[in-house]
Amino acid sequence: MAHPAVPPTPIGRVTALGLGLAAIVAVIVLAFSWPSVTADPHELPVVISGPAAAVDAAEQALEEAQPGAIAFTEVGDRAAAVTAIEHREAYGAIVLGETPEVLTSSAASPVVAQLLGTVATKLEQGVNAQAAAAAAAAGAPGTPPHVTVAVSDVVPLAEADPRGTGLTAAMFPLVLGGMLGGIAISLGVIGALRRVYAVVLYAAVGGAVLAGILQGWFGSLQGDYWANAAAIGLALAAIAAPITGFVALIGRAGIAVGPVVMLLIANPMSAAAMPKEFLPAPWGEVGQWFPPGAAATLVRDLSYFPAADATFPWLVLGAWTLGGVLLSVLGHFRTAGGAEPDAEAALADGPEPQAVVGAA
Repeated sequence: MAHPAVPPTPIGRVTALGLGLAAIVAVIVLAFSWPSVTADPHELPVVISGPAAAVDAAEQALEEAQPGAIAFTEVGDRAAAVTAIEHREAYGAIVLGETPEVLTSSAASPVVAQLLGTVATKLEQGVNAQAAAAAAAAGAPGTPPHVTVAVSDVVPLAEADPRGTGLTAAMFPLVLGGMLGGIAISLGVIGALRRVYAVVLYAAVGGAVLAGILQGWFGSLQGDYWANAAAIGLALAAIAAPITGFVALIGRAGIAVGPVVMLLIANPMSAAAMPKEFLPAPWGEVGQWFPPGAAATLVRDLSYFPAADATFPWLVLGAWTLGGVLLSVLGHFRTAGGAEPDAEAALADGPEPQAVVGAA
């Protein structure tokens, strides 16, 4: 028996599909290339101490060399500068006086540490040029002694990850892991409350396993293992829970929350590979309100900056997780079973059907 011929796809639909796919590819390329292409330091927090005249001269010289790149805050002495760096209130410091010194923190950002190393070179040249000019004006014989500007890495990266590549590279798979976990649970588990349980279990086990790999095996993470495991687990939950929550509320269209919100919007603004001050304002700060940015900041703080206040990233990750759970609970009550509104899911958590016994 001959089967009827399948008509070809209408040319209008083919055109729309081609244009739509091209637009999607353009958005993906734009999202992932935009941060690196537009990266430029803006208002990097750096502290400075020393005599007032020397501080003013240094600030003016650096502002002329790279306008708007550094935002200086004056502190009393070197100890205060170190405290500011350890609390992650500044990326580095310039200490002026008889023995000038530039303090860096490669754990906060290797890029900024390299930038401050360049500042130290320019500062050394300027100090010696001023000393030579002053000696010549005073008619002093000979050349004044050369002043060396030391560079000290106050919070260095771990020996196992001297460039910080392991810590940075782990963030994108973490985002993918949370997103894929939420999608897999949404597709493989029926029942909103069952999905909440699956997300919690996945986050707890995933956090422990990933922390074990990144800290125990690769040495990319430092500090307390259980704190790192909790941070990674909460990050996985903060990405997965909103996906399962929206699926419970509006159906399988909610799966798009992962690729659109977490991957295309939040991840490029996460500042995982560079300081948030390198992103065009205000997107660096906005990115810290999303799970990828909060997770990158929290994991770095726990590993290298235990004195820093990590309350904000904990709260951001907790809020996204709780929001996803609340969406799941709302979806559970709205669909009488807690999953997407189709017949199979609507009966998933409902009462067992009562048997009907016919009369003899």
